[in-house]
Amino acid sequence: MTELAGVDPSVPPSGPGCVDCDAVGGWWFHLRRCAQCGHVGCCDSSPGQHATGHYKATGHPVVRSYEPGEGWFWDYAHDRVHETGPDLAPPLSHPEDQAAPGPEGRVPADWARSLHR
Repeated sequence: MTELAGVDPSVPPSGPGCVDCDAVGGWWFHLRRCAQCGHVGCCDSSPGQHATGHYKATGHPVVRSYEPGEGWFWDYAHDRVHETGPDLAPPLSHPEDQAAPGPEGRVPADWARSLHR
């Protein structure tokens, strides 16, 4: 594996869902965790695209999937995926019983029409 810059394995995630969506009552499709500061943001298919927004605002270059059973990393700075990476502080995903898309109660019935492709 290529060395990943901008990773702090000791930092826990900011919570079980997208911090930015939670702040405005929004919803997400899938979640990504910043490997430098732990910020949990929503993926680029989500309406808010907050994980990429976090990268653009902070320059933190690497996220890890925050979905159960997934362990890949995305390196924004080099525009590439890494199938593996360093072990990060737990938890490694949102709770398995948390709905995707989520959170439950905020996802519109026609949610698939709002996804970015």
